[in-house]
Amino acid sequence: MNISFDYYRVFYYVAKYKNITLASNALNYNQPNVTRTIKNLEGALGCTLFVRTNRGVTLTAEGEKLYEHIRIAVEHIEMAETEIEGERSLQSGIVSVGATEVALRCFLLPVLNEFRCKYPSIRLNISNNTTLQAIASLKSGLVDMAVVTTPTGEMKDLKYVLLKDVHEIAVCGDAFHDLAEKTLSLGELAAYPIISLGRKAKTYEMYQNWFAENNVEFSPDIEAATADQILPMVKNNLGIGFVPEEFLKGEDISGIHCLKLVENTPVRSIVILRRRECSLSIAAQKMWEICQENTWI
Repeated sequence: MNISFDYYRVFYYVAKYKNITLASNALNYNQPNVTRTIKNLEGALGCTLFVRTNRGVTLTAEGEKLYEHIRIAVEHIEMAETEIEGERSLQSGIVSVGATEVALRCFLLPVLNEFRCKYPSIRLNISNNTTLQAIASLKSGLVDMAVVTTPTGEMKDLKYVLLKDVHEIAVCGDAFHDLAEKTLSLGELAAYPIISLGRKAKTYEMYQNWFAENNVEFSPDIEAATADQILPMVKNNLGIGFVPEEFLKGEDISGIHCLKLVENTPVRSIVILRRRECSLSIAAQKMWEICQENTWI
């Protein structure tokens, strides 16, 4: 049975208002067209759907049964149309971003501020993850994009753009302040307690490789869950840690001492990733564009 959806839409409004005039006004149709459409639908289905009364129309038993199903379909379609129109005009929608702590603090926060100023009606869902967790969420479709720090591991089927380089420095607390007056080798640094992210993090792997390249064993005494935990631990003299230079800006760094090293610390990059074969919503595309506009590389 090949019946036009427009017939069912007219039927829905007549059944909803129980009045052909009110249905015509809601549809912006003239009454003869609405009446003709209902007759055509009844003819196609082979049954009577409405009974005329002095006050309007009422549904027959067949009409009631049809309305139960058509109401759900029409309301869902119109809801989808409203949502799409809202997203097209950037008056509604949501953008989901998976971000690492370093990427958030060293790049993403001012970008989010700019996005909110331009599109205040778009909701943001920001999840704080490790690089591997953010990429896993991206691949499984839980987020629209991921803003993370390198190294990232496997990026097959992902499109990415380099956004900014991140330089990390070694820092210590007051208990080790005399080290700030020297230039230390990694071998000398390894004699002191080291604070690092956990061994499941790509950052751990990066520092482990860097130490190994310089023939020094990387054996942290404390493993932090997130990057923002390292600086407070350092400040409380639990050991020496590596943090991005940006972490020291705008913070109370009393009791924090920067160390000079013989070897240059590895340079990391902040990257934005998306699934290569999946298109972004209009709102998410705007976020992607703003991130690229703020590229520092």
